[in-house]
Formats: sequence, structure tokens, C-alpha cells
Amino acid sequence: MLRSVTHTVRLFALARTLARHDALFLLESFDPPRALRGAIEYFSRHRAPGRPGERLAAALQAMGPSFIKLGQSLSTRSDLIGPEVADDLAKLRDRLPPFPASIAKLEITQAFKKTLPELFAEFETRPLAAASIAQVHRATTSDGRRVAVKILRPGIEAEFQRDVAFFDWLAGLAERFKPSLRRLRPRAVVKTFANTVSLEMDLRLEAAAAAELAENFAGDATFEVPDVDWQRTERRVLTIDFVAGVPIHDRDALIAAGNDLNRVIANLFRAFLNQVFRDGFFHADLHPGNLFVAPDNHIIAIDFGIMGRLDRANRRFVAELLLAFLTGDYRRAAEVHFEAGYIPASQSRDAFMQACRSIGEPIFGRAPRNISIGRLLAQLFQITETFAMETQPQLLLLQKTLIVIEGVARTLDPEVNLWQIAEPLLGEQVGMAIGPAALMREGLEEMGTLARRIPRLVERAEAAALQLSGEGLRLHPETARAIAIEQERQRRPWQIAVVVALIVLVALIVF
Repeated sequence: MLRSVTHTVRLFALARTLARHDALFLLESFDPPRALRGAIEYFSRHRAPGRPGERLAAALQAMGPSFIKLGQSLSTRSDLIGPEVADDLAKLRDRLPPFPASIAKLEITQAFKKTLPELFAEFETRPLAAASIAQVHRATTSDGRRVAVKILRPGIEAEFQRDVAFFDWLAGLAERFKPSLRRLRPRAVVKTFANTVSLEMDLRLEAAAAAELAENFAGDATFEVPDVDWQRTERRVLTIDFVAGVPIHDRDALIAAGNDLNRVIANLFRAFLNQVFRDGFFHADLHPGNLFVAPDNHIIAIDFGIMGRLDRANRRFVAELLLAFLTGDYRRAAEVHFEAGYIPASQSRDAFMQACRSIGEPIFGRAPRNISIGRLLAQLFQITETFAMETQPQLLLLQKTLIVIEGVARTLDPEVNLWQIAEPLLGEQVGMAIGPAALMREGLEEMGTLARRIPRLVERAEAAALQLSGEGLRLHPETARAIAIEQERQRRPWQIAVVVALIVLVALIVF
């Protein structure tokens, strides 16, 4: 009861801040009761400057760290808040006043139980960046390496835990009073948001993400991930090599440094497509502040707090979907939705094919430089509401990241034909995701899983047979003989022979 009262008080404070920034339209979109609608209209009379999304971004910025993060998360949900507002929230920058360097130093010494000079020969007191969760300082290690040190804000975990409970309460109200919103799974959205933020709260997990991404690109000269200093990394402190490069958004500086902008764009696209389709693990926060360019045009990425994962089924879905749109095969574009189980079988496939055509034809009728993969996916996810498709958070994160990357590319060259750069890369990656080699790999993995499960299945069958026998039931002689044979086989390394046979079988089928 007390918690509900506390949340209600916070709701009024939230409404007041939204009203001050003329952003109460967010509450209107949830079809509130008539009395509340009247109050919203009354308090919204004093109009603030800017588009609705810009006003909402300003309100969220004023409400603090959790709301800034929530706004960035909502920027992937154009189905909830509309594409225009989503675009404006995507520009919401996670910047807050820094906390004192003395507190940062104290956090470091407490984390490692060492004095600062034991860890760093130099530590700059002025932070390089200050965000809602952490801030970053430049330093030099005791062995002379230049590094960037990221430190969590004091008390940030408790603040986010309190705010996430409030967001979950709001989502529950939305589902209760507007059942049509249940399809959009607002509470699941909050849960995804909470999981993402909780991962960001443990900087060891960010370090692990950086290490995994670096391992995936080992030997690739076009994409670099700074090395993690594991000896100076803990839950609240992360230390990585300091990167030297030109910020990717500084076009003039890139040109002055002699960088080839077309190669920079191509390297960025190839790296991202490799992350998505080859690895199923991608950097989901590739805004310009997290990207740098080296003299040889390779991309350097930082800040690995927000990462996305796609399993093979989702990678195949996206790959086949993009390939279908590229070739104008709208029937196939519709079919992959049903095959993935995203759209109920009760829906009309022909009607959904028509809906896919209504999206694809206008997009591909434009000049190539105006075609956006991210926008195509955004429009597709919006229209699926008519066909009862449940929200897929992992795909929304991919779509949002694509839009950001396309924005970065067009900042470098407004006339760039992204499809001309991306199409051959997409073709290559689509083949990796749905070609014979991919099918064989998936088949082998499934067979390996089955092979590992067979001994346990045999044990269960034997136990059941013994139980039945103990109850006075007689086994068929052939069944008893089969059990005896299996018991003998379990004493041999039979799994190897099974897997080899299955490999040969799949190879014959695929090739």
C-alpha cells in the first residue's frame, strides 16, 4: 500500500515535469480517463518551443539518469510513441554534470584496496565524459600505458532500482487500463530495460563484452576494440586502453587527416554486418561519440555497456527478410514472418504480403541515397500491429542501431548510396546466415545436442523399464535385448561414431 502511494506521488511529479515542458502528450497517447484528459489539456496550454519529441527529451533530461536511459530505450519503440518522437529521443544525449574527482579516486581505492599511486602514475582530475551511470577519466598506469578509467556514480544502483520499480508500476497500469497495449508488452519492455541497465551497472560485464567483441574481430584490420586492463577492472571500475583517433562525426578533421570517407563508411557497415550476421553479437550504442577513425580508415569503437544479441533463428529471419525486400519478393518477405512464428497462423498471408508490398514499393522507388534499411524495418514493425505481431525487443534494438549507423554515414557523405555499399555485404552475410554451410553448421549443432542427450534418455528408459518390471510386468524379449545392448554401448565411446555418421549424412543432403 505504501509503495502504491509512493508511486502515485511520483506520478504526479512526473506529470508536473511533463506539463512544464509541454510534453503531456505522452500520457494522452495512452487514452487516459476523461477527467485526467481534461487536466492534461488544461496544464498543456503553455506551449514550450520545439517538436513534441524534443520537448519530451528535455523533460526526461530534467528528471535524471533513469529517465534519460528510459528515453533512449523508448527511441527503439516507434510502435509505442510514433516515428517522429522516436527519432527525437534517439538524439537524447546521456550527459550529466560530473561528480568530484575526489569521489572518483575514492571509488578506485575502495574497489582495489590499493592507493591510487599503486595503480596509476597519473590520473587526470578533469573527466573526459560524464554520463548518467558513470564518468571517464584519462590516466597513465604505473607501467606507463595510457588508459581510460570508467567509474560508476555513487549510489546509482539504488537510484535505478527505485526508478525501475516505478516504471514497472506505470507499465502495469497501462496494461490494466488499456488492454490494447498488452500486445506491445510494456512490462516486458521495462524488464528488458531493467536487464540492460543492470548489465551496465557491473563494469566487469562491459569488460567481458569488449573482450568478446575484440575476439570476434581478431585479425580484422578494419575494426578495433581497445584492450581491457583486467588488473584494474572491478564491478565499479573499468580500465581500457586509451584510443587515439579522429571522432567519426568530425568530417573536416577526417578530411584534413587524409582519411578516405568512402572507406570509412564501408568499414563501418562491414563491421556492423559481421557483428549481426556472423557473430550474432553487436554493439548497440554506435552513436558518433563512441566511434573514432584511425589514420588507415579503420574504425575504433568504445563504450560496450549496451550490446545486442541475435540467435541463429533471428539472424536467419532478418537476413531472409532483407534479401526478400532487396529482390522485391514480397511473398517471401511475408512467409518468413509466419515461419518464425512472429505472426499468428490465423492471419492472412496474402494480406500480409500486400502490406509488405505497400512498404517496399515506395521505399525502393526513391533515389538510392534516400533508401534506409533501418527505416524499412521501422515501417515494417509498425504495420505488423495490424497482424497481431508481438513486439520483438531484440529486433527493435537492431533497427535502432541501423538508423544510427546510417545517420553517421550520411553525416560523412550526404549523397552516399548506402545500398551500393551495403548490398554486396548483405549478400555475403545473407549467404553466411542462410546458405548451405550455415544449414550444415546448425544441423551439426542440433545433432551434437541430441548425441549428448541420448545417454540420459537411455537411462530414463531403463529406469522406467525396471520400475515396470518390479511391478510384475514382463518386458518383451526384444525390448529387454535392446536395453542390454544400450547398456553395453554406454561403456564405449559410441557418441563419436554417431556424430561422424550424422556429419556425413548432412554433408550428403546439403551438397
